[in-house]
Amino acid sequence: MKKKKYNIAIAGATGMVGQEFLKILEQRYFPIDKIKLLASERSAGSKLAFRGKEEKVHLLSEETFEGMDIGLFSPGASVSKIYAPIAAKAGCVVIDNTSQFRMEPDIPLVVPEVNPKAIAQYKKRNIIANPNCSTIQMVVALKPIHDAARIKRIVVSTYQAVSGAGKEAVDELSSQVRALFNMKPIEKNIFPHQIAFNCIPQIDVFLENGYTKEEMKMVNETKKIMGDDSIKVTATAVRVPVFNSHSESVNIETERKITAKEVKKILSNAPGIKVLDDPANKVYPMPIDAAEMDEVFVGRIREDDTVPNGINMWIVSDNIRKGAALNAVQIAEVLIREYL
Repeated sequence: MKKKKYNIAIAGATGMVGQEFLKILEQRYFPIDKIKLLASERSAGSKLAFRGKEEKVHLLSEETFEGMDIGLFSPGASVSKIYAPIAAKAGCVVIDNTSQFRMEPDIPLVVPEVNPKAIAQYKKRNIIANPNCSTIQMVVALKPIHDAARIKRIVVSTYQAVSGAGKEAVDELSSQVRALFNMKPIEKNIFPHQIAFNCIPQIDVFLENGYTKEEMKMVNETKKIMGDDSIKVTATAVRVPVFNSHSESVNIETERKITAKEVKKILSNAPGIKVLDDPANKVYPMPIDAAEMDEVFVGRIREDDTVPNGINMWIVSDNIRKGAALNAVQIAEVLIREYL
């Protein structure tokens, strides 16, 4: 008999994504019987508000997943590596927001608007991977175009908000701005360079090929989610002094000629997308438009005249919401609707 309510565990509950999990579960009326908030020793014992009550944060341990149906994980890759298999073995289906399991062939990497059927593969290891935030918003916008005209090549440059590096990164931007305005020296702890009023063309570590780990995540994850290894992807990831919402400049080449007008129509009818594209009236997506919103916003859609079948576009989305917590909750919604 199908359950009416589910027991949910949140690992990394006190982090930015963990708190967004709580907000979204409440907003979307997710059918919860019991909720268990889990964190490290530093946060265990604290309390977080959920549905009008104060819920205690428990220490993440091997015994905490007994009786849990779904685990929403965002505790960092090294922690997920240890505890996600433990939770899975206890019968808790893990939806992991870290990079730990994304490229493992027997673990589905899912964006519900793009490849919801891949969720069925969770049964292999009881783990589902949530993609990188910058990958999620891009593939939501590109999959409908791929279905219509088949994308051969993607060139993407990202302009990523500091919240993607966590709360300490947000605090660092805030403190640097205050210091500069007060003519005081700045402190750098999270980023390798000053982030206030600056752009840093490095996110994560550099690899031997000259690309950063973040850039290669986008390359590899896009192919896996779209189910097409033939798509050529190249990326440049840049950290910008914006608190929330990632922006992306995306250029695609398609197999079949598709016009900007056709792309606008396709995206206007696609799930999870809102087209903001009226250049004459200065209407296009910006980070402030996407903050705390569910949709992926697309604008500046235009044809690239330098190649036969080219399209340029600008994609913006809340990286903590759709780029992380919302995507995971949407996976959980499909899970309870179709499988549990």
